[in-house]
Amino acid sequence: MKLARFGTIGAIALASTILLSSCAANESAAPSPSATVSNLSGTFSGSGSSAQGAAQTAWIAAFQTANPKVTVNYDPAGSGAGRKAFIAGGVAFAGSDSALSDAEIAAGFTGCNPTTGYVEVPSYISPIAIIFNVKGISTLNLDPNTIAGIFKGTITTWNDPAIAATNKGVTLPSTTINAVHRSDDSGTTANFTDYLAQAAPTVWDAKAAQTFPYKTGEAAQGTSGVVDAVTNGTDTIGYADASKAGKLGIVSVGVGTGFAAPTADAAAAVVAASTPIAGRAATDLAIKINRVTTDSTHYPIVLVSYLITCTSFVDPTMAPLVSAYFSYVTGTGGQATAASSAGSAPLTADASAKIATAIATIK
Repeated sequence: MKLARFGTIGAIALASTILLSSCAANESAAPSPSATVSNLSGTFSGSGSSAQGAAQTAWIAAFQTANPKVTVNYDPAGSGAGRKAFIAGGVAFAGSDSALSDAEIAAGFTGCNPTTGYVEVPSYISPIAIIFNVKGISTLNLDPNTIAGIFKGTITTWNDPAIAATNKGVTLPSTTINAVHRSDDSGTTANFTDYLAQAAPTVWDAKAAQTFPYKTGEAAQGTSGVVDAVTNGTDTIGYADASKAGKLGIVSVGVGTGFAAPTADAAAAVVAASTPIAGRAATDLAIKINRVTTDSTHYPIVLVSYLITCTSFVDPTMAPLVSAYFSYVTGTGGQATAASSAGSAPLTADASAKIATAIATIK
């Protein structure tokens, strides 16, 4: 498989809500891309979301098997780094766990023909799990204010009354909580802090941000860094794409009168109840996630990870390659591959059809 890492590189709107279907992580492997693109040849690169990492590895392997003359490089450097690289013209596409900002769109994209637009489509939908490593405990129930207090640094011990109140019968240690957050500019952090800012505003007095806003806890680079720090530490807690949780403890989050676990079904449900971002181009399918749902079948700490590219490139050889790859990733085969390899919630055929309309503008 031709998956390569490389150094950091410098410098539609929805007619209806995106509907998702869930898929268990242990489903059978998905089919490879259609042979209709097997005559493609060339090399192109993307950069961005580390949460997409496992899915990108599987997507690239399948796509290159069906297209042996194509090489796809993807650097999981983080959403912010990926968008910066794409904006600067260093890569043909970005993967991002947060949508482009209005300022980024207004500034334009170096690698795109200036008289044409851009494409931003969902490709990977997954819950963000709050993971922890406390000896003898595998599950915890935490309400939004308690989660906010832990990561803000105002709740500092595991037997704090706020934690004990939602975990009756669980023996909690009196040890210090070691909270781990992302050190890099991260779409996962943007989604996590967006949830806290909306669901626990009396505690979390910072705005949603790609950079973790408080000088508390331990910082770690990338999804893998957070998972490693939580795994190898003691009495630790962090946040990461649920596909990376492994054998770590998982928090169920207070929603309404119940608690919701980070499953593909629950992630799909909250996204289906969300709305498009207003005022965007016809080829921009970004959505505003409903973080304050009171339906406990919905899991509100979810990321919708996007693929971002040009509708027309300064380098015209990129268009057929990127278009074919995006079509595979967001189609039935690619979505089943991600569900199987990373436990994501795949797009329905209806959502994929809307996305296909946007991708068809890449020329």
